[in-house]
Amino acid sequence: MRISGFSFTKNAVKLYYPIKEAILSILPIVDEFVLALAEGDPDDTTREVVESIGDPRIRIVEGVWDEAAGALAYSQLTNVALDECSGDWCFYIQADEVVHEDDLPIVRGRCEQLLADRRVEGLLFDYLHFFGDYNHYQTSHGWYQKEIRVIRNGLGIRSVRDAQSFRYPDQGRLTVARAGARIFHYGWVRPPRLMQNKHVAFWTHRKGREAVEAEYAGVAAMDYGPLGRLPVYGGSHPAVMQERIAALEWSDELRQVDPPGVKRTELHKDERPKYRVLSAIERWTGLDLNHKNYGKILRV
Repeated sequence: MRISGFSFTKNAVKLYYPIKEAILSILPIVDEFVLALAEGDPDDTTREVVESIGDPRIRIVEGVWDEAAGALAYSQLTNVALDECSGDWCFYIQADEVVHEDDLPIVRGRCEQLLADRRVEGLLFDYLHFFGDYNHYQTSHGWYQKEIRVIRNGLGIRSVRDAQSFRYPDQGRLTVARAGARIFHYGWVRPPRLMQNKHVAFWTHRKGREAVEAEYAGVAAMDYGPLGRLPVYGGSHPAVMQERIAALEWSDELRQVDPPGVKRTELHKDERPKYRVLSAIERWTGLDLNHKNYGKILRV
């Protein structure tokens, strides 16, 4: 059995994506790793950082970031990497996602166990969405709890839309099994200035540059809001993240509570009434009311 790792990126280092850690986190259980790399800004060093890993299993393929495609540029570039994968299974990791070393034997074991079960088209991972720093994380409605990160090769499965998940070309959902493993998502852990830069880049691909520049004119840094509203993570982070976590240098720009008398006009999704109600319903009932990209979950 062979497992191919794959990802895509552009300007990863400049925008503070932990691309090196993402690759290193799954490298121990893959037979190859394919990265579709789109040309970034002249001051971005993503290629050099990835090449510094020095592992012959890593292969960079050239990709083109199609600005006219909007959010579809993400899935287009993901599929460039996917098409180069030769394994029985393809393990997708985004540039801001990291897998804990404790979970690697579990993932490998599930791939071996389910290789002959052709009903299983993908594996479903549990998500931890960190926010602001490495201690707080999001659990509210609107933050997906599970997503597909391993797919069976050779079935014509494609990355879709903004590359959050995978489907068939006719948009048919995959039949999946639980991986029993976690994805540590660090996409919302950055210095506030760089988080704002990433936020602008993200929405530019969806709304257009002029609209986003007008909307965020004069906003230099992301305001994470009071982190005291969020649960505190009590477990361990992946070992490959320890150096980056130790280097966190924006603690003085974060806060646990809003100052007395201050009312913010821009609330985060988890603070808005609609999402607070939906989150409460999910906690009370145990249901996951989030949109789901996957189909049937097999109990195997």
